[in-house]
Amino acid sequence: MNTDQIAGKWKQMKGEAKIAWGKLTDDDLDIAEGHKDKLTGKIQERYGRTKEEAQREVDDFFSRY
Repeated sequence: MNTDQIAGKWKQMKGEAKIAWGKLTDDDLDIAEGHKDKLTGKIQERYGRTKEEAQREVDDFFSRY
């Protein structure tokens, strides 16, 4: 899925992201706006994951769509 498709579906995906990463706030998810790099950064901040771990989680999440 490309960036434009993700941005278009982000409102739908946002609920699933909240389930996957409960520590992320609505503001965090609004800031991410479906951008993988921003979401990766927020996961790193909230969960203390390495960049590689967070990136893998985000890639797995987006691969479902």
